[in-house]
Amino acid sequence: MTAERIDPPDLSPATGFSHAVVATGSRLVFLAGQTALDTDGKVTGTTLPEQFGKALTNLLAALRAAGGTPSDLARVTVYATDVAAYRAHAPELGHIWRQLAGRDYPAMAVVEVVRLWDEEAMVELDGFAVLP
Repeated sequence: MTAERIDPPDLSPATGFSHAVVATGSRLVFLAGQTALDTDGKVTGTTLPEQFGKALTNLLAALRAAGGTPSDLARVTVYATDVAAYRAHAPELGHIWRQLAGRDYPAMAVVEVVRLWDEEAMVELDGFAVLP
């Protein structure tokens, strides 16, 4: 995939995301929502950063299984049960993102939800990627 990340100067600075991603490739990969589930289907982690790391690891595992890499991500949506907590942990979550996915940020949004499928889950990530 070729990806052009666009962050217009007349918008607020993009920190931890890109305002727009122009992606050119031949395959689209739609990634289902991933939470902090382990291989037994149990939610792991008791803190938002722990759950975010596991959910991102799961999302990237699905992407890699489809033949993609983190830099192929064009769009990710984060569903959080507490956006205030998400904002409070933003520096740590950004560090986790950079460790696992690098600095080629996709277009992103964070949406607060009442709850997720598994009641213990605090965060879920879904998205799509464009592969070469």
